[in-house]
Amino acid sequence: MKVKITSVAKQLPKYYKETKDIIPFVKLWMQNQETRFQRKVIKLFEGAGVDKRYSIMDPEEVFTATSFEEKNDIYTREVVQLAEQSLKKSLEKASLKPTDIDYIITVSCTGIMIPSVDAYLINSLGMKQDIVRLPVTEMGCAAGVSGIIYAKNFLKANPNKRAAVIAVEAPTATFQLEDFSMTNIVSAAIFGDGASAVILSSYQEDEGPTIIDEAMYHFYDATNMMGFKLVNTGLQMILDKEVPQKIADHFPAIIHPFLENNNLTINDVDHLIFHPGGKKIVQTVEELFGVLGKNIEDTKEVLRLYGNMSSATVLYVLERFMDRNLQKGERGIMLSFGPGFSAQRILLEW
Repeated sequence: MKVKITSVAKQLPKYYKETKDIIPFVKLWMQNQETRFQRKVIKLFEGAGVDKRYSIMDPEEVFTATSFEEKNDIYTREVVQLAEQSLKKSLEKASLKPTDIDYIITVSCTGIMIPSVDAYLINSLGMKQDIVRLPVTEMGCAAGVSGIIYAKNFLKANPNKRAAVIAVEAPTATFQLEDFSMTNIVSAAIFGDGASAVILSSYQEDEGPTIIDEAMYHFYDATNMMGFKLVNTGLQMILDKEVPQKIADHFPAIIHPFLENNNLTINDVDHLIFHPGGKKIVQTVEELFGVLGKNIEDTKEVLRLYGNMSSATVLYVLERFMDRNLQKGERGIMLSFGPGFSAQRILLEW
């Protein structure tokens, strides 16, 4: 039985700024820091490969001393709205009603809320009372792909069902005003907020790329490379500078055996649907794929237009491919990395 992705739709928050318009706020934030360090930070923002990013808060709120409670209240209010709007768009693209969904997976790691986003969507959209729920909260940037994997496995075991995966993230709600570490600065330079919803189906008549295979790859002894630490002021980013090299070291083991299991090589793959974690990670993967004769132009474009929106970002890349008139038989690999440290892969065929 085939499981297909039938639609993808994004939703952006109401606030947005081009990077050049954020620089004055960064300068104000850095005003008491050493001059040379200030120049380094500005250069980092300007060279991050992100031209614009969207946010659930305006810049004044982001660069204001707010408590964890205040930031999380904004997160809770805004992500529910973003999730609902993206799901409505995705349902409309697939010509479906909310009651056509049998399984709902919501993905977010940038705030804390119980009940999770899916509970609010069931109420606001009048979804089925027996819908199966799965909130995914602690897989970071990899969770968009993870959610699709979980949905695929549910649908594989249940013919004539549909699933929705909604990834909604607000990294600006995790910004630490009093933290001048390079990790916090790099995070502020590359991250943005956004949501995306994916509809999957095990109905034979529904159309869309088929999920041929999926797999997770877990790095040993790398739990300290990426994630969040819960501190009094909120969620403090953990991001090791060795992440790009770690990806490069493991890249052959991540890609080639996965394709070989499907009697394929990289030459048989037409499209790379890769999560844009940040400029250095993108450059690393671009070099690795470039040697293999492939490009990740869509990944770079999503980073430029929106920044890294954690789990939702790879779905923005997927939407670009879904909205094109791809030919039957074309193949694509979805790939994202997240805390753990892990890599998540999906093989698609149109």
